[in-house]
Amino acid sequence: MKQIGRLHVLTDTVLQSRFSHLELARMAIKGGADTIQFRQKIGATREMIEIVRQLKQLCLDSGITLIVNDRVDVAIAAEADGVHLGQNDFPIALARKLLGKSRIIGGSAASLEEARKCLAEGTNYIGFGPVYPTASKADADPVTGIKLLKQAVEIIPLPIIAIGGINIENTPEAIRAGAQGIAVISAVCCQEDPEQATRTLYNALQTEPLKGNHA
Repeated sequence: MKQIGRLHVLTDTVLQSRFSHLELARMAIKGGADTIQFRQKIGATREMIEIVRQLKQLCLDSGITLIVNDRVDVAIAAEADGVHLGQNDFPIALARKLLGKSRIIGGSAASLEEARKCLAEGTNYIGFGPVYPTASKADADPVTGIKLLKQAVEIIPLPIIAIGGINIENTPEAIRAGAQGIAVISAVCCQEDPEQATRTLYNALQTEPLKGNHA
């Protein structure tokens, strides 16, 4: 199983249209991202599979982990390293049966109850949040805050990735709270220079040692 990583960059072509998924991934990897997550909610399945296959080769060449958001079928067809599933997405337990034990499954949680559910169903890590206000998701849950993030780290024996409104200013706080790493969309994809934006986040992570559960 690939490493879960500390700096997850979600590629997105809805919030911005200047760069393709592949271009964003290439810049993010150059900037220090160790995990790329393909995120596309609409579109032709065949096209998604082809994009993820290209991302897979890029990530394979760079030794980077590739996760597919939501689409278990696309992850299987393109041989991605795993999937990330929300509370209302494909059932985690069923995804595990289809993907096997060697693939990564991440789950989103906005409460301690949801985090426990992810743990019980067999996820390898949890994306916890939104820790801060975010405009990247129209249907985002209410902000959890840093205190709840700390509690999740304390009670859930899995790597916790802070999600939602993460940027260069609050990254150190999230890591000091015990998060293994961060997952970002706008903080990289919507910036003038995605590679430099990623590098800035990477540098911020290096200054904060791991405190919580990690893999």
